[in-house]
Formats: sequence, structure tokens, C-alpha cells
Amino acid sequence: MPHKYHPESLMMTHGYKPELSEGAVKTPIFQTSTFVFKTAEEGKAFFEIAYGLREKGQDENLGLIYSRINNPNLEILEDRLCLWDQADDCAVFESGMSAISSVLLEFLKPGDLLLYSAPTYGGTDHFIHDLLKKIGVHSIAFRPEHTKSDLLEMIDSSGLADRLSLIYVETPANPTNDLFDISLCVEVADLYNSKFVDKKVFVGVDNTYMGPIWSQPLTLGADIVMYSATKYIGGHSDLIAGAVLGNTEVMQRVKTLRTFLGNMVSPHTAWLMLRSLETLKIRMEAQLKNAEKVADYLFKHPKVEKVHYLGCIPQDSKAYQLFKKQYSAAGAMVSFDIKGGEKEAFKFLNQLKLMKLAVSLGSTESLAQHPASMTHIGIDEEEKKTFGILPSLIRLSIGVENAEDIIWDIEQALEVV
Repeated sequence: MPHKYHPESLMMTHGYKPELSEGAVKTPIFQTSTFVFKTAEEGKAFFEIAYGLREKGQDENLGLIYSRINNPNLEILEDRLCLWDQADDCAVFESGMSAISSVLLEFLKPGDLLLYSAPTYGGTDHFIHDLLKKIGVHSIAFRPEHTKSDLLEMIDSSGLADRLSLIYVETPANPTNDLFDISLCVEVADLYNSKFVDKKVFVGVDNTYMGPIWSQPLTLGADIVMYSATKYIGGHSDLIAGAVLGNTEVMQRVKTLRTFLGNMVSPHTAWLMLRSLETLKIRMEAQLKNAEKVADYLFKHPKVEKVHYLGCIPQDSKAYQLFKKQYSAAGAMVSFDIKGGEKEAFKFLNQLKLMKLAVSLGSTESLAQHPASMTHIGIDEEEKKTFGILPSLIRLSIGVENAEDIIWDIEQALEVV
């Protein structure tokens, strides 16, 4: 019986044949715009599949055509990303927002209803309230405390239950680490799928905060999983990318739209990500260990009002049961409310020596930022209060430095507050 390798072992070799690249042990960069067909008939066959004019035959693959459609670096990268999420297919985009906006545009049309979790990343929030609103897409936000009956009431009372098309979930939420129940969202989607049989309601999950190591939303029933691959997957603050994964039917739609939007990554970016995948698991494990120590330190500090970290959830709570159901670890994102407000938060941020004051997350270096005035500045002020994105909130992305050094930096910055 063939041995079943773990994904981290296959990150070095899966999908790549050295004999097709002069025996190179690592995938070369295929820095080309177009590919040569052996015959005109072959070119025709490739285009028929690429444009969805016919189904692929048994053992038939889409041949290389043009780097806007496919490229060896892109295809190998997508094959390897599928392993973590147990997905049929993957599409990599030139940014996380490109991936998210492509999904929203593909699965929503004017008049449709979107149900989405709040808070969500500032860019996603803006896209929902600005562009989608302009094209006539209706939206309803829901919070972690909303029950199944609450969600059904919100949908039915909108008068647009028959137009519900997508349930979009970002969990854990950026920047508060609020948890949303993916299985609950799947149950709601299934209910409306059975009620309106001529319409499919999809469930999409932004899994950026946990990366593909600590959570696999597709195994919980989600149809689509999205990443800002800039974050843990890229992991070195040297590239911008996004990824979407799902079953064959869903990904055919996503990839067809990507072909005509032209928003895929370049061969060089794909090559950088292939390199990053080889160390993804060990990087994230190191970040997790550091984050647990940082959260424990902050939890006990007298100048900290509250710590928002999955490892600090009370074990007798409903949220803890959901955490254990959806995640294999607490992650490496730690937010906390400093006693005071923006003034005290800025004093802390300006005093940091080792940690860098910058947005983004999931990289090897530790980063700190102020969500209310930075990544989430565009969210309505009242909604910020409701979501807990207060002037006192600071978000930390914990890197791979020595934990003692990270904690020393936090300690000396808190001393000036």
C-alpha cells in the first residue's frame, strides 16, 4: 500500500517533475508570457478546455497556453496549496483583496443578498459597503452572538430570502479574534438551498488569520476558502498575493473569471511562494509558541485592560467549544486593549524597539499596529464601538524572534504609558 505523505513533506516536490526542467531540483522561474503548441490541433484542444467549451477528457489536463491563463509556477503552487486545505483546486491571485473581490463578484449579482460576519477586514468592509452597494447587492451583517434563529429572522425579514446567494465569514475576525461558527453558516445555507431549489447559496470563509495549518474550513462544509497569501503563506513581507480554494465546480467559475480579469500572480511571485511553502509549518509553529507566551504576559499586565487571543478563551464558555471544533491551535495574532485610549496606544506603539510599527501580519518579523486609525479606519464609528475596535485596541502579529526579546520590547514600551 502506498505511503500517504503529510502535506509538509510534499511541499518540496509535489506537482514538479525535474526531468522536464533539465533535472533542476527546485522549480525554475518560468518567466515567459506564452507557450509553444506542438500542433494546431493541440492549441485548439487547450483553448476549448480553457474557455469551458467542453469538459476535460479522462486523464486530460489543460495544457500550457499563456501565463494569464496558466504557467508552471502557478500550477505547481496551486497544486501544493490544495494539499493543506484538502481542496480539489486552487486559484492564486495578485493580492488578498483581489481574491476576495473576485469571489464576491462571481457569486453575487445585482439584487442578490450577502450575509457577512462583522467585523471583517477593512478592505473587505469597504468593498461590501461601497462597490457592491453601487451595483445593487444588498448586505446584512451578523455577529458571533447571533443564533441560527436570529440569522433566519434577519434574512426573512429583509424580504430578500430568495436572493440570498453568499454567506461570507471571516473567522477569527480581524482584529478582535471574534469567532464565528462555520457549521452554523453551512446549516443556514443548506436550509435556503432546500427552500429555493433553483438557487445555490455558497459559504465562503476568509481563513487568513489561521492560515491553512490551523484550520481547514472546507472540511467543515464551507464551499470556498480564501487567503491573503501575503500573510502566513508568503510569510516574509516580500510579496503580495491571494488564494481561493474549493471544489472543481466552484473553482471552474473562479478561474474563468480570473482569466478575463487577468489578476493572477506573476511567475516570480508564484516561485517565491513555492519557496515559502517549504517552511510554512515550522514558521507557524514557532510563531504560535511565541504568541502563547506573549498573550500570557499581557494577560497578567496591570496596564492591559483585555487580551483578545484564542488561547485566553475561558474553557467553560461556548466560544471555547467552537474554538476546539474549528481550530487545532490558538494562532499567532494577539490583540489587546491598553488601559486608556488612543494616546496611550500611540505611546506604546511609538516606543517599540524590536517590533515594527506596520500593517500586515503573518510574517517572520513581529508587527504592531492600531486598527481603529489604520486598517479599519474606514469602518463607521458606531460600528467600531459595537465590534470592539476601540481607540485602546492594539493588534500584534507575532513573529519568529526569541520570545524573551519580544516580551522585553512589549514590557519597555508599556513602561512609558
